[in-house]
Amino acid sequence: MKIETSQLRSYKDAPWSDDNIVFEDKKVIVYKDGYPVTEGHLLFVPKKRKQRVDITICFEYAYDWGVRGIRNYEYEGFNVGINNGIVAGQSVMWPHVHLIPRRTGDTEKPKGGVRHVIPLKGNY
Repeated sequence: MKIETSQLRSYKDAPWSDDNIVFEDKKVIVYKDGYPVTEGHLLFVPKKRKQRVDITICFEYAYDWGVRGIRNYEYEGFNVGINNGIVAGQSVMWPHVHLIPRRTGDTEKPKGGVRHVIPLKGNY
């Protein structure tokens, strides 16, 4: 995947495929991740980025979607996160929130969760 370093003007300029849309309303569009780390990995994308609420609502949607997945026995847990800036691993320069469903056995040692974004630093 090519890493884009300049800010995009619209979510429509991002490389997300319209074939991967799973939900859309006036404020948010949800895509299946093109390079999923687990089954059900989704991207919650604000259609605008003028105010903080534009990305905040994506966190709310992702959290609610994650809880619903647990209640429906689709997975056992989830991580919600954002990569903000190239140094944080952001490769598409439009704000978006990841929902990564988690299942028993998907990683050898799940302790530490998001602390493991920097390899070998999450252990405690």
